[in-house]
Amino acid sequence: MPLAIGTKAPEFILKQKNAEGLVDVKLTDFAGKKNVVLLFVPLAFTGVCTEELCDISSGLSAYQGLNAEVIAISVDSPFAQEAWALKEKITIPLLSDLNKTTTQAYNVVFPNLAGIGDTSARAAFVIDKAGVIVYSEQTATPKDLPNFELVKAALAKLS
Repeated sequence: MPLAIGTKAPEFILKQKNAEGLVDVKLTDFAGKKNVVLLFVPLAFTGVCTEELCDISSGLSAYQGLNAEVIAISVDSPFAQEAWALKEKITIPLLSDLNKTTTQAYNVVFPNLAGIGDTSARAAFVIDKAGVIVYSEQTATPKDLPNFELVKAALAKLS
């Protein structure tokens, strides 16, 4: 079960590969400034993950209009994530949780996906400016997408 609504969101410091190189991204970078939509996806270059993040990227203005930063986390290396983002035109930050510490902290480990090992489950969290989880969802299977209408509704309540 993912962390519950009302829980203080665990801090993380994860790597993102972008034009400047490898940079650290922390949850507290957004504290007091923006709400955060934190998406966990199983693996780069897979069909459902690509569909999800391409749809989010193309509809990013809806989240920006709700004063939210959208961030995705997977257990892939930051180099694989950068290649995936460039290939698929994914514009949201992709953060590497190669050691699975953040995935474990948010309690969204998917054990032994397709026999290749543990990954992040597909999950969505809305974290308010104070760092409290106000929406929490882990999908039933990695093939299911989060309910983004409920994500947006949770953000709208924070406006």
